[in-house]
Amino acid sequence: MLRLNKRTFTPAEYLAMETVADYKSEYYNGEIFAMSGGTTDHSLVAVNLTIELGTRLAARPCRVFNSDMRLHVERSGLYTYPDVMVICGKIELVKRRNDTVTNPVLLVEVLSESTRDYDRGAKFNFYKQIPTLQECVTVESKRPHVECYRRTEDDKWLVEIYEDLDSTVKLESVACEITLRQIYAKVSWLS
Repeated sequence: MLRLNKRTFTPAEYLAMETVADYKSEYYNGEIFAMSGGTTDHSLVAVNLTIELGTRLAARPCRVFNSDMRLHVERSGLYTYPDVMVICGKIELVKRRNDTVTNPVLLVEVLSESTRDYDRGAKFNFYKQIPTLQECVTVESKRPHVECYRRTEDDKWLVEIYEDLDSTVKLESVACEITLRQIYAKVSWLS
């Protein structure tokens, strides 16, 4: 991500700019950061996960969102766009907004070279501050590697790692399973 300039902005200024912007940006601590675009494999993985989750959760009171839906982490003030997000039950929105949610149970970030360290480090630390969040999944786009971080009852985080294409990722937060073959369907490096 690229910091736009040295001026600081209020959350209201950021949200007003996002409404008319040609590209998406993250906001944290008064700063706005332009988000980089993804590769075809990155996009395929995100879409595959969105489709698979949407299919499995169709009959349940859960909604699957792609990276067009903004997330606000209230405790830290971060505004961001996860690759995939699931909310079960009532959708909680930022006051007077219909485009920014606050209560996901599951977040997925598809990793790229430019965002890997941030997504697995600082961003995950922000995500852990969301009281409703039960699982956070990071997915490599260039090789079969999925990390599923799950919140325990004592507010610790356990990780399960999947690397075999025949493995099945168990998503307890939404009571479903997805194979790595489904996650990585049609990526360039499997052709």
